[in-house]
Amino acid sequence: MPRLATAAKRLVLGLPFRSDELSDTLLRKRIALPVFASDALSSVAYAPQEVLVTLSLAGLGAYVFSPWIGVAVVLVLATVVVSYRQNVHAYPSGGGDYEIATVNLGRYAGLTVGSALLVDYTLTVAVSMSSAADNLGALIPFVGTHKVLFCVAAIVVLTAVNLRGVRESGIAFAVPTYLFIFSLVAMLVVGAVRLGIGADMTAPSAAVGVVGEETQLSQFALMFLVLRSFTQGCAALTGVEAISNGVPAFRKPKSRNAATTLAMLGLIAICLFSGMLALARATGVHMAEDPDTQLVNAPPGYKQETLIAQLAQTIFHGFPPGFWAVTIFTALILVLAANTAFNGFPVLGSILAQDRYLPRQLHTRGDRLAFSNGILFLAFFAIVLVVGFGAQVTALIPLYTVGVFVSFTLSQTGMVRHWNRLLRTETGEGERRRLHRARLVSGFGATMTGVVLVVVLITKFMVGAWIAIVAGALAFALMLSIRKHYDRVAEEIAAPDGVLEGVLPSRNHAIVLVSTVHKPTLRAVAYARATRPDVLEAVTVNVDDADTRKVVTDWEARQLPVPLKVLESPYREITRPILQYVKRIRTDNPRDVVTVFIPEYVLGRWWEQVLHNQSALRLKGRLLFQKGVMVVSVPWQLESSARAAARRPPAAPGSARRGYEAPLPGAGGAGPRRDSSATGAVPPLRPGSGRTTSPKDPAGPDGAPPRPGADVR
Repeated sequence: MPRLATAAKRLVLGLPFRSDELSDTLLRKRIALPVFASDALSSVAYAPQEVLVTLSLAGLGAYVFSPWIGVAVVLVLATVVVSYRQNVHAYPSGGGDYEIATVNLGRYAGLTVGSALLVDYTLTVAVSMSSAADNLGALIPFVGTHKVLFCVAAIVVLTAVNLRGVRESGIAFAVPTYLFIFSLVAMLVVGAVRLGIGADMTAPSAAVGVVGEETQLSQFALMFLVLRSFTQGCAALTGVEAISNGVPAFRKPKSRNAATTLAMLGLIAICLFSGMLALARATGVHMAEDPDTQLVNAPPGYKQETLIAQLAQTIFHGFPPGFWAVTIFTALILVLAANTAFNGFPVLGSILAQDRYLPRQLHTRGDRLAFSNGILFLAFFAIVLVVGFGAQVTALIPLYTVGVFVSFTLSQTGMVRHWNRLLRTETGEGERRRLHRARLVSGFGATMTGVVLVVVLITKFMVGAWIAIVAGALAFALMLSIRKHYDRVAEEIAAPDGVLEGVLPSRNHAIVLVSTVHKPTLRAVAYARATRPDVLEAVTVNVDDADTRKVVTDWEARQLPVPLKVLESPYREITRPILQYVKRIRTDNPRDVVTVFIPEYVLGRWWEQVLHNQSALRLKGRLLFQKGVMVVSVPWQLESSARAAARRPPAAPGSARRGYEAPLPGAGGAGPRRDSSATGAVPPLRPGSGRTTSPKDPAGPDGAPPRPGADVR
């Protein structure tokens, strides 16, 4: 890697961590809360608003249902939190819902959970960033008019921070998260006090009327709308599952610390969600899904702001710093809410990769002991969603919560089977009572989340949920295909039991590719002779008669003890003649192995790679598909590579992989070519020219190996 790129990487990511420093990156509870709970905490910035926006489709009269919807959401949230506290104790390995479903319900159920969560984590980033742009747009108009640009830039910054490692990202996000909690708690307390003393608190939108899209709704249609509003509010539950996936990131005792953090998350989220909804009702906030058509009696230039911005304006009326604090910290927490996904997605991806459902690259940790490839994958797909949906929260929310409630329902159903299995073997009376209580909690959680899942699918399917379902199904099918590929490869390369038979070839036919007679070619010939093959020959391709005559003349003048065969190539091709020649050898002698020696330059500067033909790389890539053919690269280090090596201190084994030393420059393309100024590349050969020089070597013209003790040049 060039020094400039290495310096830029270190500037963004910092110095690499040793593998044995992983324990130093584990999180305390006060840091784990902002890392894993920022998504669920931030949902109070848009979940209450979505409840009111959906109810507005039936007109202001439907707002009477908002308190009951809030109670239902709080009940489901409390149930999920209590259930997941049991999960982290029963399955502390970090597999979370995926592991629970796989162990108790089978691999297909586990894969369904895994695909649903991968989609939901991606949506978490897109929704959080889009909502942050909405809230910050109330304070900074430029952000409101360039939401997509803001979201993409924020995702890039968040990606860079997470690539520095979980612990560093947690420390960076802790202060904004706690400031958000403090500012919202302060707003709720001040609002409650002002209401208690009878102060006038009327929201800016209280005098604005809202006309429903259909004022004459049937009883069934109204119930359907209320249920849809409930599912929108259930966005407050997203992120709860992230803690069960992130148990390994906690300090010991891991399960207890994770359960405590989960309880703190649940308590804070319930208070903020219910408080926001209650204050919205008390101050008369009116929200519309389509402000241009639904709002009436609005003053000229009126622009609908977010629920939290309207509450902050009302409660902190006459105290602008309070409004600024709530708006800024809300935007920050919504940006940081994506951090939950940046911690959950890579961990889940690593577990799925370990089970061979995703590419193996997602399983390894990067320089900073974070799952770097998973972080980059998540950032890419989140940016695609933000750009595709124009950073519109209302358009993204219907896709949301489908995946998370699939995982909730299947994991709690799996936990019921888990407790049943333990009850079959447990004999202690006290322990059996505890298991019965745990099963009751999990059963109630499975029932509640299952009902919500059905409601989500019914009410959101036609308004966008089908996209999330299709995405989950595609992820499911893709992961099954990846697993089948890995299983097929493992089966093909598995070593048979007993003694290997029929593995050794009858003879080794060696070929040295020659472009011109120079030091790299002579080294390749010497090395090929040292391997003592049964047949050894040098091969060049005639694409220019003058160059070919010079090669033959130089070869004979040096009296090299290896026959040189010249293959004609009337169409000046390089790769194809060699492939055909090798194929002919294999056809004539199917039990022989063909070894092709390719001289290559090792270059020290990146720009030198551009100046040299890459025919060796292309040829090697094609030869790899030929059965019974071995390819050997014979490197020749140029002066620039020697200087590059001298600039680097000797590296310990494996240090380049861990990032302590920049890797040495790779071999350049000095492959087969006919350019006389080439880099030692060897020209490919056309089968069957038949022109062969007669070597003056005791081994004879058949290319037999030199006798023992012969000089190897």
